[in-house]
Amino acid sequence: MFESLKPGTPDPILAVLGLYRDDQRPHKLDLGIGVFKDHSGNTPIPKAVKAAERRLLEQQTSKAYVGMAGDLAYNEAIKRVVFGDLDLGDRCASLQTAGGSGAIRLMGEMLNASAPGARVWLPGPTWPNHAPTLATAGLSLETYPYFDFGSQSLLKEQMFAALAKAGKGEIVLLHGCCHNPTGADLELEDWHRLTDMALAQGFLPFIDLAYQGFGLGLEADAAGLRHMASHLPEMLISASCSKNFGLYRDRIGAAILIGANAASTSAMRDLLISRTRLAVSMPPAHGAEVVREILSDVALEQSWREEVEAMRLQIQGARQALADQLRSLSNSDRFDFIAQQRGMFSTLGISAEQVACLRDEHAIYLVGNGRMNLAGLRADQAEPLARGLLAVMNAED
Repeated sequence: MFESLKPGTPDPILAVLGLYRDDQRPHKLDLGIGVFKDHSGNTPIPKAVKAAERRLLEQQTSKAYVGMAGDLAYNEAIKRVVFGDLDLGDRCASLQTAGGSGAIRLMGEMLNASAPGARVWLPGPTWPNHAPTLATAGLSLETYPYFDFGSQSLLKEQMFAALAKAGKGEIVLLHGCCHNPTGADLELEDWHRLTDMALAQGFLPFIDLAYQGFGLGLEADAAGLRHMASHLPEMLISASCSKNFGLYRDRIGAAILIGANAASTSAMRDLLISRTRLAVSMPPAHGAEVVREILSDVALEQSWREEVEAMRLQIQGARQALADQLRSLSNSDRFDFIAQQRGMFSTLGISAEQVACLRDEHAIYLVGNGRMNLAGLRADQAEPLARGLLAVMNAED
């Protein structure tokens, strides 16, 4: 029955993780998969998460199903993290999903059910899973210019010119903050301009918010999104708790829906619930319960917010340390952009051959397109990383 099946294409990020694990060199450096690591090289469980889990262990009395929409208290709490004091009333609904990826897939299916084959505009570059996930949901794809690796700068005017062609019934995907893979973010005035364009042209913004808190802070990272939400009749948001709550393996996210009115939002919510039933029946409970517990307790929430800020500052410190080492060793400012970019990732735009050379000769592991996870870099590793990068880059100059 399965004779005609062909082997699937390995995920490039997970493939790097496997190679890293098999490397026996003690000085090896993993900057591939996007997880935060502390100064000991571990991916820690936040103290607020551990405290919430202890409470759940002591107080939980059942493992019964929670329902296809997930934990309802979590659904309300995550809206407060995303929107702050902005209250959209019954025009806004949130559903628990299996990570931010689950939200993207479910909302992709909802979009295709509403407008089969609708066009989604994706930034170039973007997270590699965006295109296959949305295409598999049945949508068509278009790329708009976003970033130039040569100058390490945003292509703002080219972006706006391309998106001037996006019209009613089309979707524009935007990274809420900490763009993956470049670390280059839009400024608040750019969000204002995109909001005006969406109002005039009728396209639907679809925001992927995977790293809230890792850029400028929990509130500042959502400022552009909040401006859009307060001015537009419709919007979709995929939110993830993997990074800022450290709940990577618990796969907890949310699909957040903003409709023109309560009836429209209710219809979207009902469709997502029916698709959840077909896909996974019920979303898993544990991660949502942990987040709900944290966000329902003043002390725990404050502890969590402080831990997110500490992670953000560590990432920015690693960026600065690497930029300083590269400036010192190269005697130039060509790498100063690393300190100016935001969040976990930067991409140098080096070749696959250079990435392989870093791995084989320097035990430094990056994703094939040269994306670096700066959240995996300790301060004492900045110098060997800088020396390795310069060695392979200068070899081809």
